[in-house]
Amino acid sequence: MRIKVGDTVKVITGDDRGESGKVVRVLTTKNKVVVEGINKVYKHVKRSQKNPQGGRLSIEMPVHVSNVMLLCPTTGQPTKVGMRKTADGGKERFAKVSGAAAGLVTPPASKRIADRKKKS
Repeated sequence: MRIKVGDTVKVITGDDRGESGKVVRVLTTKNKVVVEGINKVYKHVKRSQKNPQGGRLSIEMPVHVSNVMLLCPTTGQPTKVGMRKTADGGKERFAKVSGAAAGLVTPPASKRIADRKKKS
């Protein structure tokens, strides 16, 4: 999955279409993401010691990853996400609209080799 926790995404379909927010949680097995302030539902809670008042709690539910797009870090437009190798041998995500880097996926090759030597 190319969307990570902390990314800013824009909803492209559904009831919250056009809204944007930060990714709070990524559910890789279900291909879903939980976005801050998006897809809110009410959960009815009975009175208990933890919640003495009871009532309705507003919580965010997961959205399928195909219904959101990453916002480009430089232009702020929705964009597809690509993968490319860096000059030092690492792998990074990038925004296809502007070509701007969106974060490393794997560290440089020299660092990976050094980590393996430490474990041995």
